[in-house]
Amino acid sequence: MVHIKKGELTQEEKELLEVIGKGTVQEAGTLLSSKNVRVNCLDENGMTPLMHAAYKGKLDMCKLLLRHGADVNCHQHEHGYTALMFAALSGNKDITWVMLEAGADTDVVNSVGRTAAQMAAFVGQHDCVTIINNFFPRERLDYYTKPQGLDKEPKLPPKLAGPLHKIITTTNLHPVKIVMLINENPLLTEEAALNKCYRVMDLICEKCMKQRDMNEVLAMKMHYISCIFQKCINFLKDGENKLDTLIKSLLKGRASDGFPVYQEKIIRESIRKFPYCEATLLQQLVRSIAPVEIGSDPTAFSVLTQAITGQVGFVDVEFCTTCGEKGASKRCSVCKMVIYCDQTCQKTHWFTHKKICKNRKDIYEKQQLEAAKEKRREENHHKLDVNSNCVSEEQPDDEVGVSQKDSNPKDSGEEEKESLESEAGLEGLQEAPAGPQPRLGAKEAGKWKHQQLQTKKSPNKGLPVCQPVLWISKSLQHQLIPEALAALPTLNLPVPTTA
Repeated sequence: MVHIKKGELTQEEKELLEVIGKGTVQEAGTLLSSKNVRVNCLDENGMTPLMHAAYKGKLDMCKLLLRHGADVNCHQHEHGYTALMFAALSGNKDITWVMLEAGADTDVVNSVGRTAAQMAAFVGQHDCVTIINNFFPRERLDYYTKPQGLDKEPKLPPKLAGPLHKIITTTNLHPVKIVMLINENPLLTEEAALNKCYRVMDLICEKCMKQRDMNEVLAMKMHYISCIFQKCINFLKDGENKLDTLIKSLLKGRASDGFPVYQEKIIRESIRKFPYCEATLLQQLVRSIAPVEIGSDPTAFSVLTQAITGQVGFVDVEFCTTCGEKGASKRCSVCKMVIYCDQTCQKTHWFTHKKICKNRKDIYEKQQLEAAKEKRREENHHKLDVNSNCVSEEQPDDEVGVSQKDSNPKDSGEEEKESLESEAGLEGLQEAPAGPQPRLGAKEAGKWKHQQLQTKKSPNKGLPVCQPVLWISKSLQHQLIPEALAALPTLNLPVPTTA
């Protein structure tokens, strides 16, 4: 093998790297046909054209490079990254699958000791993690399509290898989805074909548990799918189109809340039948599912899915109520609470959903009303918070009560005096002359009051403006701070009385 040095690129190879990011497949094909272009050339960072195409999400470019002999397991990157790692980091599920089918090694680690699945999980690409963890090489299944040892016939007919491999590598373990995949392929709807398929999966399960590097996850998945196949065989014995009957049995919900009890029981039964009781994964599943009543969370399907596919507990997408497919976006037009991936799933589930659709509609309307009330309540709280903030911003000016007239510079004595009067709540009151004042009778007091009203006229309308007289009651004296009272002059004005 010719050793390729990093950064030693011809002009055509530099053009190829540019075309991968911005050009077309035809342009890349023309450059790859040139003698001056090496399909596994390395740039200054040790990246091959396939790595560039995988990281940039160019599916057609990846397929073209693989057809021209690109090395999917090239490990010359400066940090030990492979094309599968770049595909997983990009989050492109199709490219990740193409790399796996091309023979990408899932156990290779980079300079920080992380595999492709671990790197994808680190950046939140959980779909790619699921694909990598559930990938099963076709070569391992093809082994059973050839007679081994003294066998005269293969354990698995070659024509069944493709359909079975599709089911084995699926990331959706919903029992209804598996039955749908079986029902879609005429080769698998025969009892004899299903018998051979489930026996092969049992052999794979046994091999996973007895090999040196035990793979409990793959063994549990093979056993679970095998149990679904055996359930299909039981329904096919009764006659034609019995798989549709099995699907309806799996979807049929109880009258109270529509929970599929039969589906839950089948999944629990398949876990209980796992033949290797010492398996750590089995013990974890039993501890998680056994204390939970049927109809409560977590369901057996959710626990099994998380254990096998490695999906995270919190997801921000919806799943189809019928087949469990991820990314469903169609809702029931009546109750708005049940989600489907397409019209076919909606029609399949309608026979049981119609019994509770009206009740779900009432629940949905109540939830909408509660949400609307909560929204209005939050808006009102927000308005109150805004108003309180405005009042708190204006309050210092109101407390100080400084007018334009008082804004002129004054000596420190007058400013201190006015500040004390302001604190005592007496700002703007007219002072009486100092010294002892004679006590007035009722008639004289009324005449004195009339003179006070005439002392100042309104500058605009000529209306009299009352100049209040400073009179401190005993109750107010107790409220004033001693310092303010000490600063005020001695006032002995008579208390006005009624005539």
